[in-house]
Amino acid sequence: MGISRRHFIITGVAASVQACSGGAATRPLLRAEPEMRAVANSGWSRWVAGFKTRAAAQGISPGILERGFRNAGFLPGVIERDRNQTEFKRSFEDYLAIVASEEKIAQGRVAFARQRSRLDAIEARYGVPANVVAAIWGVESNFGTRRGTIPVISATSTLAFEGRRGAFFEKQVLAALRILQSGDTTPERLIGSWAGAMGHTQFIPTSYQQFAVDFTGDGRRDIWGEDPSDALASTAAYLARSGWQRGQPWGRETADGGLQPDPGGPRFSVGQNFRAIKRYNNSDNYALGVGHLADRLAGGGPLRTPFGPDKYGLTIDQRKLLQSRLTANGFDAGKADGVLGPKTKAAISAYQRSVGLEPTGTPSPALLERLSWSGASGGENIRAERGAEFQPVL
Repeated sequence: MGISRRHFIITGVAASVQACSGGAATRPLLRAEPEMRAVANSGWSRWVAGFKTRAAAQGISPGILERGFRNAGFLPGVIERDRNQTEFKRSFEDYLAIVASEEKIAQGRVAFARQRSRLDAIEARYGVPANVVAAIWGVESNFGTRRGTIPVISATSTLAFEGRRGAFFEKQVLAALRILQSGDTTPERLIGSWAGAMGHTQFIPTSYQQFAVDFTGDGRRDIWGEDPSDALASTAAYLARSGWQRGQPWGRETADGGLQPDPGGPRFSVGQNFRAIKRYNNSDNYALGVGHLADRLAGGGPLRTPFGPDKYGLTIDQRKLLQSRLTANGFDAGKADGVLGPKTKAAISAYQRSVGLEPTGTPSPALLERLSWSGASGGENIRAERGAEFQPVL
């Protein structure tokens, strides 16, 4: 996506959000996680006042400015997310375990079948295969189940005010207001992820303006609602304008040569359509993940070439077993998916601490073997040794 369509991670949201504008009293708007509650911030309010002058000079009406910012506010949680984005690059194997797990493939095949007639019509118009569009839908919002609930005006104006990418996000605020001015949606429905990506296939406002289409013919380009038709068609339109070649594959697994994202892992022969997917998100892992998920949604099988052990000497099945055994011993390692994130590392540290080891949080074959000695009953032994003070790490 680069600057034209930044990809932002959607997270589930719970709890409540409060909004404030200048000195206005706060009131609940949307259900969102606690750190996404808006708070009073005089600097943000001054920025908004200046922005309104600039926006009016670019054709945004006073009424839209008033409606757009009526319940907007400064979101400190957005700044925290922006400053603490993970810096490490996931392996391709880990990425596939997240975006194309067997569970997700099964879920995706149901969603794909449900939307198949509409996706076929989209393919006929734009030339992008139905399964490829469905795969992007799956990667971007888990087939529409995670579209985000954070007010876009609040999120983008917070990031514009913060200044690290101020010019970019000011363009997003302006584009979001133009979306409102066009009548495509309302301020209440203009919601998305923490950085302003919106709808079933996560368009940022400027990309929405450039590529979104009204496929249903109801006069609105609605990417936010329960019906994903406009969002799916907009994604196909994006890929078509990014150079997608009708009738050509995205790529394929190959025995030798080609792109090999993980040393010792599968290799892929890719072409122009792979590059078109990268225009949506400029990442090899992303484009390969979309391509593989698309193949699986269409009935294809797993990759033929296995992945080798990771840098810790563990295969993905061993990592899943490690997570399962940690949890069985009373140390919640999260879902046993083989992806070793912060929760698993915290569980490892807690286990190491409980048995007198240095709490490094680092997995290893020796740690897995040690956990295998205790089995599911080992946790009971640990709890007994530590007494009533034992509390599993959450």
